[in-house]
Amino acid sequence: MTDFLPTPERQKQILSLLTREKRLSVTEIVKQFSISEATARRDLESLTSQGKAQRVHGGVIAVEQAPPELPILERENEQIDEKIRIGRATASLVADDESLFLGSGTTVVEVARNLREHKNLTVITNSLPVLNILAGIKEITVISLGGMLRESELSFIGHITEQALTEIRVDKVMMGARGVSLEHGLTNDYWQETLTDRAIMKSGRQVIIVADHTKVNRVSTVLLAPLNSMHTFVTDANVDQKFVQALKKQKIQVVIA
Repeated sequence: MTDFLPTPERQKQILSLLTREKRLSVTEIVKQFSISEATARRDLESLTSQGKAQRVHGGVIAVEQAPPELPILERENEQIDEKIRIGRATASLVADDESLFLGSGTTVVEVARNLREHKNLTVITNSLPVLNILAGIKEITVISLGGMLRESELSFIGHITEQALTEIRVDKVMMGARGVSLEHGLTNDYWQETLTDRAIMKSGRQVIIVADHTKVNRVSTVLLAPLNSMHTFVTDANVDQKFVQALKKQKIQVVIA
């Protein structure tokens, strides 16, 4: 068979078709573009490697790109009911006397709200909202990491933060992610904060990722970590059940709030 279109143009058209149809098989692409099966598969592998599609048996499905993240104060009420339930469920995974690291983000803030009745906790954080919520609680020792303030997220990031993280070891890390994808793992949309978040993940014996269903099957611009970097995923009841089953096959605990 003959490839009538240059590869970049053909892949652009395949992506456009995929955006409309949500799922395409190799057979459909062969027929639509009059190309060989081998060429169709190469095109799909290329689109997958670029994070524009997700490979499934016999073809591909569309990957929804996570939209740019709004400042934290503008995201407070997004999926608020789900975040409240996730925060409560995540806090229930914490035992008294444990040490925790709480990252930034609105869902983690809800986790912090639900820790106030715990006893003898040590909470380390780079999030100003978390500090404000837990400050002054007798049974919680709060440790703040300094660094460069990312004003939109009200979090401390950068070299100073990451240096401090090299000396920290906690029982559990609890943090969010902008996108959670089977193919592309955990992703965020701001590379400087992502570097700090990678250092945060290394500080915990267990990593718990909290994210509502709108983050699932989405990909943002910067890789945070592979899926198997987390031990537990806490989400809400509207999550894609196929995604949940895929995580369980990878021995990742899933908690549905």
